[in-house]
Amino acid sequence: MINRLYDTSLGLLTDLYQLTMAYGYWKSGKAEQEAVFNLYFRKHPFQGGYTIACGLSSVIDYLNEYRFDEEDLEYVASLTGSDGELLFESGFLDYLRSMELRCSVDAVPEGTVVFPNEPLLRVQGPILQCQLLETPLLNLINFQSLIATKASRMRLVAQEDALLEFGLRRAQGPDGGMTASRAAYIGGVDATSNILAGKLYGIPIKGTHAHSWVMSFDTELESFETYARYMPNNVTLLVDTYNSLQGVENAIKVGHQLREKGYELAGIRLDSGDLAYLSIEARKLLDEAGFESTNIVASNDLDEHIMDSLKIQGARINVWGIGTKLVTAYDQPALGGVFKLAAIRNESGEWDYKLKLSEQAIKISTPGIQQVRRFRDGQGYISDMIYSIEAPLIGKVTMLDPYDFTRNRSFSETMTYEDLLVPIFAGGQLIYTLPSIHDTRKRVQEQLSHFHKGIKRFVNPHTYPVGLEKELFEMKTELILKLRAGA
Repeated sequence: MINRLYDTSLGLLTDLYQLTMAYGYWKSGKAEQEAVFNLYFRKHPFQGGYTIACGLSSVIDYLNEYRFDEEDLEYVASLTGSDGELLFESGFLDYLRSMELRCSVDAVPEGTVVFPNEPLLRVQGPILQCQLLETPLLNLINFQSLIATKASRMRLVAQEDALLEFGLRRAQGPDGGMTASRAAYIGGVDATSNILAGKLYGIPIKGTHAHSWVMSFDTELESFETYARYMPNNVTLLVDTYNSLQGVENAIKVGHQLREKGYELAGIRLDSGDLAYLSIEARKLLDEAGFESTNIVASNDLDEHIMDSLKIQGARINVWGIGTKLVTAYDQPALGGVFKLAAIRNESGEWDYKLKLSEQAIKISTPGIQQVRRFRDGQGYISDMIYSIEAPLIGKVTMLDPYDFTRNRSFSETMTYEDLLVPIFAGGQLIYTLPSIHDTRKRVQEQLSHFHKGIKRFVNPHTYPVGLEKELFEMKTELILKLRAGA
């Protein structure tokens, strides 16, 4: 779907340094050297205990259409360095013109619950091609995973209540709005007000009217009656333009008029004021008038914390309209995913394992061609172990905490498990059947149901155990010591 938003090649959706490195690989004869990169993040967003992987569908669309067209190459040919001379020679442009992606990509399916340092994608192929994919893959995965995670947190609070996404007007541009609507639906919202997202992604759409509709009439009651007259099968009335409880009374009058014509008042919406008090009083008025099934919709800069507070206060809201704080991932503007080289094939055909060293332990990358094994018992998921597929697991395996080797855990060969990364592209060819967006949405809730509720709480969530398989841990430690010694 991403390519339907842009009638152009997206080959230049990248940073300049990716192109300069690609040029360097080409000039030095390293362009075809096989490499492995892992895409992962270091810390959960929103001070939470889990993250939802999202964006793989967009990655597939992007890679399927990956190319440099003539306009792209004409622009690249015009780029100059600090001395005013051209950056790239024509032979490199010819290389890009004829290049076809031959990378293999493994990834966790969208809607999977994931944790820090676990690869969400593994890209293997010619190092030049892998390098060019870094920026766009991070762009496509980071934001969508952030929004899907935010939406899932709101779904946890809403429980069985309806959850609607109303954020297009506050999103960061058209692409931000479209991407947010898609990811929010996967994360758990039931519908969106974004009509284009409904068209392109098959997301249910919902919406009523704004304050301007009410203000355009002489009276609130007249505005409600007019709306109901022309839209009788979609009547949710915004009641807080002047006086919320009087607005509810006017909505009830219109509700009786609708019933005489065989229709029902679907709901009333509160967009300001004390939402707990107003929803409780509105429920009383509606029930006393015989409108027990009429929904009470709330909006007004809601997020999971405000929703939770309103629930505790006994608010009678059963439909939540979430806008700004969902589509902008309010209070956590970025996921912070990274894309790190983990292995490169040497002239002898063997893998040389690579890691990025740092004075901060959290920023030291993990070498190897990684897979994630998720173990479970009869109660649910209990631990994730990152291991190298170059070292097959046989018999009992041991996992170590990457930041405290004294903390370890062993798993018998009879333990139930699943490996999270699945093949998506093989040698540049798509081999994965993408689930529908609706099945992906269901996967989020199914996944979360298998985790201990401690990781889902908002305050001081439980840390789900994720570690390195013993041999991988030892390889990483040995490589760190070697690099620290300056070898």
